[in-house]
Amino acid sequence: MPVIKQAIKKVRQDRRKTVINLRVKKNFKAAVLAFRKKPTKEGLRAVFKAADKAAKTNIIHRNKAARIKSRLSKMIKSSTKTTKTA
Repeated sequence: MPVIKQAIKKVRQDRRKTVINLRVKKNFKAAVLAFRKKPTKEGLRAVFKAADKAAKTNIIHRNKAARIKSRLSKMIKSSTKTTKTA
């Protein structure tokens, strides 16, 4: 256990940040899974919001967020093309 006052404070901060970061990461993963099951424009909007928030706070890398957003956007484009032709 830390003895120095600043180290004790850092442990408290780290615990608090860990809980917040896990919440954001779980929200992001849940949004991606929900979108993959049922691709909709509203679902895509939720994924974009969650990905941007996670990337902004360095929970995931910004390039990973961009890659996921790109791939999921392609999913919705392909699903709209198939429904138009069907």
